[in-house]
Amino acid sequence: MPLMRRSAPRTTRAHHTTAPRATRATRTTARPSLKTRLLGPKRTTARRTPATTTTTTTTTRTTRTSGAHHGTAAGGVHHHKRHATVGDKVSGALMKLRGSLTRRPGLKAAGTRRMHGTDGRNARRV
Repeated sequence: MPLMRRSAPRTTRAHHTTAPRATRATRTTARPSLKTRLLGPKRTTARRTPATTTTTTTTTRTTRTSGAHHGTAAGGVHHHKRHATVGDKVSGALMKLRGSLTRRPGLKAAGTRRMHGTDGRNARRV
């Protein structure tokens, strides 16, 4: 009978462990949104205290009671445009994309109007 070599008893391999990670500090305030980061901090104007002169003036507003609508007779209708912000342009582009992907032409048109500032928000000036 040939002589069999006995192997050394196997020891179980210990799992490779890493050093414990340092705990992350949690935020106390919310992270700024994309719109906030794009537009930057809010600019405030410096306010001066007015001089101490006291002058009282009374003004009366003139109101138009009736009249023709402007632009209807000749030249077409002037469409009210507001200033579209960067956030309006981004959300309008996403609305337009969603409308074209889901085949909803109304949503696509609403996105275009939002991008151009002709969607009717802030349209009433009294």
